[in-house]
Amino acid sequence: MDLLGIAALIFAIAFAVLVIFLARALGNLANVLSKTEVTVGKLPEQLDEITKETGTVLHNTNETILDVNEKVATLNPIFGMIGDAGEASRRLSSSLVDMTEAVSNQSQEASETSRQKGLSGFYGLAAFIYFLNQKRKEKSE
Repeated sequence: MDLLGIAALIFAIAFAVLVIFLARALGNLANVLSKTEVTVGKLPEQLDEITKETGTVLHNTNETILDVNEKVATLNPIFGMIGDAGEASRRLSSSLVDMTEAVSNQSQEASETSRQKGLSGFYGLAAFIYFLNQKRKEKSE
């Protein structure tokens, strides 16, 4: 055999090995593609189920939202009444504060007046006693 024959034989063996590996790889690829086909074939049924469940969930959500809206509408007047009661109590407490301040001011004024009158009465009494002492001294002299 000449070199060209040996090279052709080596090339043929290498090509046969390559074909065997490619055949295995293509067989595995065919297996994967067939399983993918089965999976993709099931998708429309699964999507139909998901779509139905999603529709049910949306319907239940809408009913829940309507129920919550009705209950909130029922509670709105109560919150309005609570707000009105709070405003009324604020006004009442404000009036009580004003009245308390007025009474306190009047008490302070009355206290100041009585203190002033008390001292003037004391000063008047002291002046009267001084006057009487002076008169007694004049009589005794």
